[in-house]
Amino acid sequence: MKNTKELRTWLDDLALDHPLVIAGPCSAETEDQVMTIAQQLKDSDVSYFRAGIWKPRTRPGNFEGVGALGLKWLKRVKQETGLKIATEVANATHVKIALEHDVDLLWIGARSTVSPFIVQEIADALQGTDRVVLVKNPVNPDLALWLGGIERLYAANIKKLGVVHRGFSTYEKTRYRNNPEWQIAIELQNRFPDLPLICDPSHITGKREMVFDIAQTALDLNYDGLMVETHTDPNNAWSDAAQQVTPDHLMKMMEDLKIRKSTDTEADYKTALNTMRTQIDVIDHQLIEILGKRMKVADQIGILKKQKNVAILQSKRWNEILGKMILEGEGHQLSQEFVLRVFKAIHQESINHQKRMMNS
Repeated sequence: MKNTKELRTWLDDLALDHPLVIAGPCSAETEDQVMTIAQQLKDSDVSYFRAGIWKPRTRPGNFEGVGALGLKWLKRVKQETGLKIATEVANATHVKIALEHDVDLLWIGARSTVSPFIVQEIADALQGTDRVVLVKNPVNPDLALWLGGIERLYAANIKKLGVVHRGFSTYEKTRYRNNPEWQIAIELQNRFPDLPLICDPSHITGKREMVFDIAQTALDLNYDGLMVETHTDPNNAWSDAAQQVTPDHLMKMMEDLKIRKSTDTEADYKTALNTMRTQIDVIDHQLIEILGKRMKVADQIGILKKQKNVAILQSKRWNEILGKMILEGEGHQLSQEFVLRVFKAIHQESINHQKRMMNS
């Protein structure tokens, strides 16, 4: 992608005085449900009304969407509320039918982004279209795969492009449904600052009570907008009930979110500073998580040493670790003094953990 500035044109043309908001139910369930939610959102800051029509599920037997019938409901939303409409597509047939129903924005889901074959099929079907196309990050934390999806669409002469950060699957249990892995989205943003970046806090959190905090973090990181799942009766939604918020909750959230963007020089400095500070906050959180994992391993070592009656302090092993870390630190422009101080503290904490295990 050579001239990425053109990718922002569709977003700039909306002339919004707030971040882009894409909202609506996880799934279109009934015509009445779709219209009721849309009517409640029509006078809000929502620019695109979203609803899943085809729902790829991890396992068969769950609700997999109403299919093409739901596109008629979306078209009615557009006609009666003036809201632009959006839905997910997973193959060329979906694209064809969605375009026939005048869908304004199409997104490629995380399960589809992971397959270059699927993305290429969709890109071929969208060849030269003037619709907005967003690519969600792949389920696995792979920046190259995410960018590859965008590049395939760009090569198909689709210029109204953007990406959606919805978090990444992990085998480890965390407080998130999909771990945000902010550093991946930050790296994408650094490489292509003109590529519109949208956050999907619903899928990152999996819990409606956490949506606001993730949305605020995204705005602090200078994201261009949010995709939020919204339902009038979220507890009884046919899919992803726990992560959907009511339209009233969404509108209150949009009032309370702090928008960091401005055009004057002083505000630009503050915006840049806030963005970098938020990046540091994200990395610091990751450091704490990694250190916590390291100490859990230290606990296991303490238990093993207790079972085998082995001394805690292993000087040879410690000196080997320290030598390796000093060399690695030099490669990251970290002084020897700093690396020594950090790893001495880590080593002492590791010894403390092992002592507790030995004495338990």
